[in-house]
Amino acid sequence: MTEKMLKSDAEWRAQLTPLQYNVTRRKGNERAFTGAYLDNREAGVYRCICCGAELFASEAKLESGTGWPCFRAPIDPERVRTQEDYSWFRQRTEALCAACESHLGHVFDEEPQGTGRRYSINSVALEFEKGSARARKTPRANPMEGDIS
Repeated sequence: MTEKMLKSDAEWRAQLTPLQYNVTRRKGNERAFTGAYLDNREAGVYRCICCGAELFASEAKLESGTGWPCFRAPIDPERVRTQEDYSWFRQRTEALCAACESHLGHVFDEEPQGTGRRYSINSVALEFEKGSARARKTPRANPMEGDIS
């Protein structure tokens, strides 16, 4: 089970840029085709911008054409939780970081290559670490600091 990270609203505001805060803490969205990781093809790991938890491996990235980085699945299913989202007058499935409850994006039951689910994630909710994917059991206490292990 993923350990929860709790911070006050003031702490999140101090840590994040206004756009990161709006997307991750207020369930906003970055505009389509504007995200830093949309066209990233480097090998590595995508982490939660809020807590540093490893969420997605580059090997799972899709070319979806939707305007947001998309992934087939998280590194570990327990790292990304989902819940129903009824905003914008329709039902969707929201993707959240299991460690810190950050809004990441949405999950759809279609995927362009026809293999299943598509995790459509806001680039601003992620940070990218070059290198091979290596799952870590606990997120960093502070994304600006080193490992807590």
